[in-house]
Amino acid sequence: MTRWFAALLVAVTITATASAQDDTIKLKLTVDKPGSLDLPIVIPLSVPKAAAMIDEVVVDVVTGADPTTVVGQLTPPGIFTESIKADGEGKVRRDLHIVLSNPCLELVVHLKQAKPQVTRFAWTDKEGEYQELKLTRSGTFTRFLRYMDRPYDTSSPAARDKSYKVFHHLYDPIGKRLVTNGGFADDNIGDPKKLLYPHHRGIMYGFNKCSYGPDLKSHADTWHCPPPPTDKKKNVPTAHVAHQKTLSTVTGPILGRHRVLLGWFGAGEKPFAIEEREMTAYNLKGGTLVEFASRLKTTDGKIRVDGDPQHAGFQFRASNDVAEKTKKLTYYLHPDGSKGEMGKERNWPQDKKMVDLPWYVMSFVLDDQRYSVCYLNHPTNPKETRFSERDYGRFGGYFQRDITADQPLVVTYRLWLQTGEMTKMQADNLYWAFALPPKAK
Repeated sequence: MTRWFAALLVAVTITATASAQDDTIKLKLTVDKPGSLDLPIVIPLSVPKAAAMIDEVVVDVVTGADPTTVVGQLTPPGIFTESIKADGEGKVRRDLHIVLSNPCLELVVHLKQAKPQVTRFAWTDKEGEYQELKLTRSGTFTRFLRYMDRPYDTSSPAARDKSYKVFHHLYDPIGKRLVTNGGFADDNIGDPKKLLYPHHRGIMYGFNKCSYGPDLKSHADTWHCPPPPTDKKKNVPTAHVAHQKTLSTVTGPILGRHRVLLGWFGAGEKPFAIEEREMTAYNLKGGTLVEFASRLKTTDGKIRVDGDPQHAGFQFRASNDVAEKTKKLTYYLHPDGSKGEMGKERNWPQDKKMVDLPWYVMSFVLDDQRYSVCYLNHPTNPKETRFSERDYGRFGGYFQRDITADQPLVVTYRLWLQTGEMTKMQADNLYWAFALPPKAK
């Protein structure tokens, strides 16, 4: 999986000039597919150790006329690029992130600290409840993500319902309200009996059929996370997914990111897997782009993850208000350009075309505002991925995979959220910018 990506994004070594402070990286870009403008581009680089602390750089953009300049952000490699090794002794891997508004054939990166930008991301923490990612400005901020990391609590059924799995909430593009569902984990939920399908929460990842142990005879459900059975003899697939620690955070003018370590626990509250989960949000015009990446590893022996289209894989669930009030206004746009009827659904296996979709869009209504969210499935993700959609605002896909010590499960997806409706052309551009980004050498 990662070898394909490594071949696509070639690590670039800097070319030293007369002064170390004036080192530059000259890059030539090749664009195989249109659609990358005003969307993030990541270019893996190899830089001297002395440059490893730089996080903002000036980039000259050569378009054929006079060059313009933009600010680029340097970060440590993400989950999906860290397999690319540094090229050259004494070099360190960094990823360059830029957003280009005009077609470009050449970039010149000045490897020295740029003047810090006023607008930049920041993480805040409400200990014991959640972490939030905000885009800060001089005196104002916009919320992007809320990571629900409440410690696992079995002191009561209600406490467990709030804490049996972690997930990310997504805010609307102006940062005023959460557009995702939090189930029992949300504050001020009113009457819990009005919560529909509370196990579907936000931006989530899990499988209702996990098998592990000798001959894969032990089972866990990391989607519903049911409590342990009162009859200990029953082989019920109980589970919970818990935050262990935050491994890293990244902030800057273009993106904010964190990587967290999660434990996947089965019967007897024992871990059978560990996961590194990475969530990135980008500062872009016209909407909100977030990127999800995960590396799932076994703790001992083979694991099999499996499920069904409604309760496994990577999925997005809109606010409970969609299920309660506006579900008949929900519709889906598919890669073939077909626009479904409002309130209608398509699901595998009833619809055999709902397999390995590159993208698809859900359009839904909250507080009299229509939103569209585009689900982008990277081509290196596992095949066969089977997809499902519901009028109440839950959609996504799952697959079956075996995980061993030398073959962890690595996946990456993007979600784009905007107000109003989306077109097929918009979704195609988002997909190709993700699946086949510009090559640099």
